[in-house]
Amino acid sequence: MADHGEVNKPYNIEGALLESCSCMAPCPCWIGADPDGDSCQAFNAYHIVRGKIDGVDVAGCDFIRVLDIPGNVLVPESWREVFVVDVRSSEEQVAAILAAYTGALGGPLADLARLVRETLGVEYASISYDIVQGSGVLRAGRLVSVDITPFVGADGTVTTLRDSLMASAPRAPAYIARAEHHDVTLDRYGFKWAFKGRSAIHSEYRVTNDV
Repeated sequence: MADHGEVNKPYNIEGALLESCSCMAPCPCWIGADPDGDSCQAFNAYHIVRGKIDGVDVAGCDFIRVLDIPGNVLVPESWREVFVVDVRSSEEQVAAILAAYTGALGGPLADLARLVRETLGVEYASISYDIVQGSGVLRAGRLVSVDITPFVGADGTVTTLRDSLMASAPRAPAYIARAEHHDVTLDRYGFKWAFKGRSAIHSEYRVTNDV
């Protein structure tokens, strides 16, 4: 896990987040409950629309954190993760993203990083993030792939979750969806799984550290 120390650098990131995992829908982690089956194999895919990290413009960057969570999502130093970064990102952008999300720049992302026991590595792929209101596809080369379909109410309105413990943007709806398929192939790290009909949640995403 990163040594967070006393470093505190500014960042302001906005975009979208897709979370897909081995749990049945909706994902219990979003309300802080234990995962189905006592562990969770998941990924969080980030699509940055606007953002700067310690002065580095990261708008247009896509990246994925592939996660193995052995129990409750909130247990400190329990997650293992692998980053998958879009090949179109510059070295400066990748360095800024990794610094922020491994907790090296302080703020709320450092709080999140305290849940991570080990960052196993960084992989690169061409990432295609084509998701709107819980519907669409995500591809990261041959490493990560998911197709999601939203749940809907009686009137056809997409089902949403609001004000949850793990909400990625306050008061913004999180669209609850079903992953028609969810595949991860990161053999060198022991991360290889394939699921059908499991949980996916798509939401707006905002995180800020004003210093």
